[in-house]
Amino acid sequence: MSKLSPFHIAIPVHNLNESRIFYRDILNCEEGRSSDHWVDFNLFGHQLVIHYKPKSKEELHTNAVDGKNVPIPHYGVVLPWDTFREFAEDLKNKGIQFIIEPYVRFEGQVGEQATMFFLDPAGNALEFKAFKDIDQLFAK
Repeated sequence: MSKLSPFHIAIPVHNLNESRIFYRDILNCEEGRSSDHWVDFNLFGHQLVIHYKPKSKEELHTNAVDGKNVPIPHYGVVLPWDTFREFAEDLKNKGIQFIIEPYVRFEGQVGEQATMFFLDPAGNALEFKAFKDIDQLFAK
């Protein structure tokens, strides 16, 4: 794969301080610029911005993937295999409640990957995944 460019994503949160603590102290994201209504974070080299938005009454939607209910929408990062394992263990030690516990999806098939899903304090769904063979990222 060629060198990747960092992505930028901005997500809504209904409690800026609670979400700031989550991304900084639980996910270990370095904090960047901020205002009274938003905060920049370094999410594994990508720019994540949390923006204040009043709480929504929208319910979590899911689609079935590999026999599990995957939350839609969701975002996250594809990590190196060992980084994923260390990150998953750190999250477990911090008491993260997983929607889908860390496991290997499509085991022995094209696209085999480790994955996990959880919510931030505002209800945004996150997925982090890893491939033993990164060339499988877009394999059919």
